[in-house]
Amino acid sequence: MSELGELAGHQNTVYEATAPVAMYVAGVLTHPAAMTLRAYRNVPFRATLLSWLASTAYDASDEVAGRTERYFPGFLAPGTVVADFRELRPRLYRAVAPFLRDGHEDVREAAVVAALILAEHPALAGHRDHLAVHARAVLDTGADPNRRVARKALEAWGHDVPDPEPFREEPWDQGPHSDGRGDLELPF
Repeated sequence: MSELGELAGHQNTVYEATAPVAMYVAGVLTHPAAMTLRAYRNVPFRATLLSWLASTAYDASDEVAGRTERYFPGFLAPGTVVADFRELRPRLYRAVAPFLRDGHEDVREAAVVAALILAEHPALAGHRDHLAVHARAVLDTGADPNRRVARKALEAWGHDVPDPEPFREEPWDQGPHSDGRGDLELPF
């Protein structure tokens, strides 16, 4: 996975190799070996592949590509690497969609996040109401970065979204074994 990230998407860049690699990853999602658990993580490899697709799709998302286009006019011109990759989003979505109801929570959440990002493509607008149900499930139980993706998608699609819970920052001078006196005082 580290080589995949380094060679096909280093520093959040879409390269010429990114599109064919993404299509290959989409093609192997259904292989039985994709359900092999990753060492030390107890997460199926399929979830990791779906997360990579989501991350790569985000690198070419409307938000990121639009911001880049402001500084590099022509970045999204037809025939550019990023424009060509963005046109693959409907095909990538078709590969991701079967896992939206996967029995493994990590696979399901990774598929939902990837699908939400891919569904920015105008050809996938008809799937957004269906995806909104999945996005709400991620809002309820998902990991924090995934909840942000779900929230942004729902807001962009005109759905009512509850206000996020405020972030509660822990005081800097209180660690897990602190009695509240600060780090400079001995704990005994």
